[in-house]
Amino acid sequence: MKILVTAKRVTDPDMKIKIKPDGSGIDLSSMSFKVNPFDEIAIEAALRIKEDKGGEVVVVGIGAEKSQTEIRYGLSMGADRGIHVSENGYMDSEVAARILQSIVTKEQPDLVILGKQAVDDDNNQVAQLLAEYLGWGQVCFASKIEINENKAMVEREVDGGIEVLEMDLPGIISADLRLNEPRYPALPAIMKAKKKELKTITPGELGVDVRPNVIIKNMAVPPQRGVGRIVSDVPDLIRLLKEEAKVI
Repeated sequence: MKILVTAKRVTDPDMKIKIKPDGSGIDLSSMSFKVNPFDEIAIEAALRIKEDKGGEVVVVGIGAEKSQTEIRYGLSMGADRGIHVSENGYMDSEVAARILQSIVTKEQPDLVILGKQAVDDDNNQVAQLLAEYLGWGQVCFASKIEINENKAMVEREVDGGIEVLEMDLPGIISADLRLNEPRYPALPAIMKAKKKELKTITPGELGVDVRPNVIIKNMAVPPQRGVGRIVSDVPDLIRLLKEEAKVI
């Protein structure tokens, strides 16, 4: 079984984000980076399937040259080879999905597992767009995956319980937080990953137009919350919500 997984380079979610003075974007000068946590969970899921069923795990990363660091991390976890799509500019979810569509068409995997969203933009769109473009089935927000021959049995958490879905392969799965606990690569695995295949290609070679449909024109820090107030009773609360907050 061939499984394709993603490894997006994102800013460390534990660091405080700063906006550039002109509002044109995020100041990355002092930021550290890591694999998108949900993609790390997706890689772990793919590796567990490989250990159970056999096959190959291919890690794909899209971005500047430094994105190879996150792909190598996926290789050190145990993936077999990597693909780096070199692109320095801003990409929206549409562009990312089109790039992955082209790679999937070339690689012909049995399964694609992505993180449900990237923690930098939180769009939660690429898995759904990719499934639509490929015409494949999809299950999003997976909390458990079982593969039986050419079918995937997937559990996902919904309001009030667990939903169980069966999907024919090939298909798309997006990984939720409680799917697994990713392994931490040991030093020998990190050294071994440096020798694994990592192929670099460009969107042009894939025939993908990287001009985004969504353009970020300005960023701003949200205003600080005001001081809270203590109300005497429910009627007073309703009055304040209506007359001052103007939310009802």
